[in-house]
Amino acid sequence: MLFKNLSAATSRFLHENPFVLSSLQHYVRTCAENRAITQGTACHARIIELFGHETDTSTSNMLINMYSKCGLLDYARKVFDQMPERSPVSWNTIIGAYTQNGSESEAFKLFMQMQREAACEFSEFTVSSVLCACAVKSAVLECKQLHAFALKASIDSNTFVATALVDVYAKCNLIEESVLVFESMCEKSEVMWSSMVAGYVQNEFYEEAILLFHRARGTGLEHSQYILSSVISACAALAALIEGNQVHAVLHKSGYYANVFVVSSLVDMYAKCGCIREAYSVFSSAESKNVVLWNAMISGFSRNACSIQVMVLFEKMQQMCLRPNKVTYVSVLSACGHMGLVEKGRKYFEMMSKEHNVSPNVYHYSCMVDVLGRRGLINEAKDLIDDMPFDATASMWGSLLASCRVYGNVELAEVAAKQLFEIEPHNAGNHVLLSNIYAADKRWEEVATARKLLKDSEVKKERGKSWIASKDKVHTFMVGERNHPQISEIYCKLEDLLEEMKKLGYRGETKHDLHNLEDYRKEQLLWHHSEKLALAFGLMCLPSCAPIRIMKNLRICGDCHLFMKLASSITGRKIIVRDNNRFHHFTNGTCSCGEFW
Repeated sequence: MLFKNLSAATSRFLHENPFVLSSLQHYVRTCAENRAITQGTACHARIIELFGHETDTSTSNMLINMYSKCGLLDYARKVFDQMPERSPVSWNTIIGAYTQNGSESEAFKLFMQMQREAACEFSEFTVSSVLCACAVKSAVLECKQLHAFALKASIDSNTFVATALVDVYAKCNLIEESVLVFESMCEKSEVMWSSMVAGYVQNEFYEEAILLFHRARGTGLEHSQYILSSVISACAALAALIEGNQVHAVLHKSGYYANVFVVSSLVDMYAKCGCIREAYSVFSSAESKNVVLWNAMISGFSRNACSIQVMVLFEKMQQMCLRPNKVTYVSVLSACGHMGLVEKGRKYFEMMSKEHNVSPNVYHYSCMVDVLGRRGLINEAKDLIDDMPFDATASMWGSLLASCRVYGNVELAEVAAKQLFEIEPHNAGNHVLLSNIYAADKRWEEVATARKLLKDSEVKKERGKSWIASKDKVHTFMVGERNHPQISEIYCKLEDLLEEMKKLGYRGETKHDLHNLEDYRKEQLLWHHSEKLALAFGLMCLPSCAPIRIMKNLRICGDCHLFMKLASSITGRKIIVRDNNRFHHFTNGTCSCGEFW
């Protein structure tokens, strides 16, 4: 609107007015603030008309800033290239423009050009801006070069530069370097603390993230929504419920409880700890709910085998005039798979594009492969893989292979396994699963061949382990554990529990241990699985009123699943097991998964 009536008369006025340049500069700044590109280009045209292309440095810098904020990098670069004289602000502005608009490579090239031309000394802003570009591209070499520049110029201790270094090293998976920079700073800003906690989480150092958060609290640091979101994510990854509860209390005090993104993280944390009621309580109490929060709750229900609630919440979401997105449909289709709802799955898969204009991506196809495979429609699942417009992922072939094991389809199992060997050559689990499929079919020669192939490939199988928290400490158990200080008592407790189960007819489902051994030896191996040991420890050490929460790095086997159901009936305790696939809530001899997992 500012330049709507820029007439010839106005032009004459500007010629005669001694403050004409100041006025035009003011207009340029206003256009930049309001992203008013039409008026901005009109003003630029007037500047060229009055002063030519070679305007003063200050005005050119303003024009570069305006064009960059409007997303017109080519125009900003033309203004920059036409400057005979460039100040540090000129370089900083154009480099920052490329960084902010996603052209990280060009930003770094400009920085290097600036160094070659020795045009001016680079500032803290320049270095931190280009470091941000390196973080996006995970450019390790460039990051280290910039770090060297910063050291040489003695600006490495600058808060902005150091924070950028912490962030970029973490994003490049160089967490040790990130920690060194962080610890070298005598004074650490709130942003730096947040960046370091987030860096730990990004690199899956979850315990370190939580410890650093407590250290930050000890300094009296004001908590930002960013550090709180990061530490909640760490609690979710570890299923650290006690720590999560403490962060929840901090949220109430800090005033960020109203932030929808922080609340979404909190819902996700409770869901990943198996506390689905608490997750829903947080969700329900939120004053405003966006799609992210709805998705967090729907995903939580899906993960905890509350498939009916997934469907209900999915309908309520639409009633609130919120459109489901790609993330929503992944959770809904996953819930259909876990309940064996083939027709529902097909319905939702079609609904995506027809009603909500959401194009199915590779994750949705993967869910549908799972939906079909779990119901024994393995050939149809294979046809879907063949017909889809994407290359099949390891997840799809892995799902198909697992279904082949359940339904004894050796032929398709071999097809799926061959694909997995190419996609994931270092994943021993695929070799083991194929071997188990052969063993279940008593094809011992193929079992020997598969295991020899595994041995020759030098791929290591991940050992099963489970962990359980007690009195602010996490106790980890491996299959056949012998190192725990209470291991003798744990085995005694487990033996007592087994005796009670045998009275109910339990003998161990030896089909789930597919070594070529006698059944009695298979039973012994099954009894010492890590989740059983964790359960015995929980029964010994946790209050009788508390649920027993066990986390496992691999999929729970069929025998352990049966064992947990019987244990929940005999002891009257609620047992929650989170494996690498989903949650199982065992109560009074039943499991929330309905035998689909």
